[in-house]
Amino acid sequence: MPTPDADAVARHPHLAVELPIGWVRVDMHSHTMWSGDSTTTPDEIASAVLASGIDVLCITDHNAIRGAVELAETLPCRVIIGEELKTHAGEIIGLFLTERIPVGVSPAQAAELIRAQGGLVYIPHPFDPMRRNLAEGPMRELAEAGLIDAIEVVNAKTSLESLNRKAAAFAEEFDLAAGAGSDAHVPLALGAAYVEMPDFGGATDFLAKLRVARSVGHHWDEARPWSARIVPSTGTGFSTGAGFSTGTGFS
Repeated sequence: MPTPDADAVARHPHLAVELPIGWVRVDMHSHTMWSGDSTTTPDEIASAVLASGIDVLCITDHNAIRGAVELAETLPCRVIIGEELKTHAGEIIGLFLTERIPVGVSPAQAAELIRAQGGLVYIPHPFDPMRRNLAEGPMRELAEAGLIDAIEVVNAKTSLESLNRKAAAFAEEFDLAAGAGSDAHVPLALGAAYVEMPDFGGATDFLAKLRVARSVGHHWDEARPWSARIVPSTGTGFSTGAGFSTGTGFS
């Protein structure tokens, strides 16, 4: 089991709590330089994973999976390939993806495309008016249609705890699994929020065990400390899922 370092624990004190044997820390929402609004490089992510003691990282870049596919081979943790995609009514995350979901589809189409490839439909930062959150009407329609698997009840960039509580109430109303993530756009954010859950194998087992998980985290949205650095080019941005990219970057 990875051990968080002292600096990470100072930033995110909950990292000091030991997990039960057989449990893992899973950050269900994070971003890399492939997102367009983050400049976190592969080396920085690797260092942050080691520092924070995260066992499993869901890489959910905006409208792209290329970075997640590449990093799954190199990071010192397990990686779940995801995408935070923009529908016409707001953002939805797909987890356990093998192919990129196109931008601009309806929420129902996005959910169906995620499910068609064996993925999980995860709603990030619901009810947060400062984000590209999925509008409540379409979100309720998805829930009523059984097209949501989990909802984010702790997002480290959401500043109002009342919004996280509202998300938790929505999860309870529709009997949805609850998730948590750092929504990290800078390396030091890793560890700010995650779920503690029994270890798992594959999407179906993940969802089952997420139902007994503990959502852990706090608000943490600090800027990256300035330093002179070079950010590698990501090419052209959108990934097809096979490692090839098309189009231009999107944030």
